[in-house]
Amino acid sequence: MKEFTKLSDAELRQKLSPEQYQVTQHEGTEPPFRNAYWDNKKPGIYVDVVSGEPLFSSLDKYDSGTGWPSFTQPLEPDNIATRTDRQLWMARTEVRSKHADSHLGHVFDDGPAPTGLRYCMNSAALRFIPVERLEEEGYGEYLSLFRQDSE
Repeated sequence: MKEFTKLSDAELRQKLSPEQYQVTQHEGTEPPFRNAYWDNKKPGIYVDVVSGEPLFSSLDKYDSGTGWPSFTQPLEPDNIATRTDRQLWMARTEVRSKHADSHLGHVFDDGPAPTGLRYCMNSAALRFIPVERLEEEGYGEYLSLFRQDSE
């Protein structure tokens, strides 16, 4: 990832929608089934809406029935940080982006194979880049994930 410098709070408020700001900067949660990516089935990758760091691939996305985009694993584990969240009277594992420190969602151990994990993310924390735009948006290194091997 290119060197990332986080914007000031005022700049973030200008760049992000109110919902994106609340979710990423104040650990908010968007409504289930009423968000941009819960039912997105297009091929591509999901990046942090603040920093652009690659986070998840559509190849690891599945319908968890929760109304939020869910993934079995991160695309780039080094871009993910976790910490214990005790806000709802129980311990959960919060998922944050490593470079921008954006709140993304939570990870649970009730997901499908192969990992058994459910990375339950907020669409408001993500930006989806369809496979046909990966090269032009600077994520061409991920194109090979989506190419059918014809050999």
